[in-house]
Amino acid sequence: MTLEHLKRDLRARWGLVLLYARALGKWLLLATAAGVSCGLVGALFHMAVEAVTELRGEFPWLLYGLPLAGLAIVGLYKLLGTEGRGTNDIFDQVHQGGGISLLLVPAIFLGTVLTHLCGGSAGREGAALQMGGSLGCWVGRAFGFDERDLRVATTTGMAAFFTALFGTPLAAAIFSIAVVSVDSFYHAAFFPSLIGALEAYGVSRLLGVEPASFTVEAPALSPGLLLRAGVLAGLCGLLSVAFCGTIRLTERQLHKRIPNPWLRAFAGGCAVVVLTLLCGTADYNGAGMDVIAAAVEEGTVRPAAFALKILFTAVTLGSGFKGGEVVPSFFVGAAFGCAAGPLLGLPPGFAAALGLTSVFCGATNCPLASIALAIELFGSGGLLYFALACCVSYVLSGYGGLYSSQTILHSKLKGLYINVHANDQAVERTAAAKEPAARG
Repeated sequence: MTLEHLKRDLRARWGLVLLYARALGKWLLLATAAGVSCGLVGALFHMAVEAVTELRGEFPWLLYGLPLAGLAIVGLYKLLGTEGRGTNDIFDQVHQGGGISLLLVPAIFLGTVLTHLCGGSAGREGAALQMGGSLGCWVGRAFGFDERDLRVATTTGMAAFFTALFGTPLAAAIFSIAVVSVDSFYHAAFFPSLIGALEAYGVSRLLGVEPASFTVEAPALSPGLLLRAGVLAGLCGLLSVAFCGTIRLTERQLHKRIPNPWLRAFAGGCAVVVLTLLCGTADYNGAGMDVIAAAVEEGTVRPAAFALKILFTAVTLGSGFKGGEVVPSFFVGAAFGCAAGPLLGLPPGFAAALGLTSVFCGATNCPLASIALAIELFGSGGLLYFALACCVSYVLSGYGGLYSSQTILHSKLKGLYINVHANDQAVERTAAAKEPAARG
């Protein structure tokens, strides 16, 4: 090799070093900005939701303010110009670009706090994905990122905010990437998403937010228990179909029968109040984390709790209140697993943990994120049980899901590319049309 060739080779190698160094610096800058901002706002949001939940416990009469809270939420969204905006718009930003209004942050923040204050049945991850995605996109625009990198910034914000609320950085990073397009894991986003999630985790811990975790003992591995866990997971996969379908059906019917958003929110609030009085308990209001903890750690739950939580959540979200569906899916899965597990010969607490993981997997179509979530929530002792449960639930849960903007790229039944949004009828029609062609 001549001296000139050596110089050219060294310049090329140095150029590659600079290219990777710039990329590393860019993603570290994004992860730090998104992680710190989402950690701060996420910790504040967590504390606000916890505070209003405690307040509602001290003053049960706040439940009667739910119809008025619904009116306030509708007015807030109209005032901020964020009507009709939600988690699906965050997914669309990752798919197509186009930007997200930063006003979605105060809208979903205050809307979710009002929902929890007055006893609406909702979670927090909807707010996490929306606020995190909005903040991440805003950070990316502030740094002058192009449309492709803005999508990564949005994903990073989602992962960071989710972590600030739940304290599960690995599951949050995988979930934020995998949930948008099933079967398409964008690995380039994993580095900034995980680093941003870890930084948000550190910020939230410094501010006193404890990570979600449960104490549960996994039984020793045996063929018989694996089979029983698989049966429970299959039932939970079907339950996730009922959960998502009930939420979608209720929302469609409420919008059809009560097209006025003000009246719909007021009527939905009244319905939740009546349902609470009929049940004689506030277990199904709010997120229900205390019921989840009792099911997993104590193995105690009302047999019909899972069905009632589905009803409360469908009415709350379908009528326009804000929050999310993931924590209610935790509730539904844990309650069903705790009740059904002993009938299959499984310890009730461990069955509750399996149920929580399985319903979450079926509702979100994210098996790897669900396995990571199970490890961070329950420990790694039952890893193979959780992995099996996620596999079974994923296959049997069909092509629906919580998010209509989620794309499913491949059939769950065979190696077939379908590339459709999460909608049972559309997916089934597409798969049915393509499978005969594939066989031919």
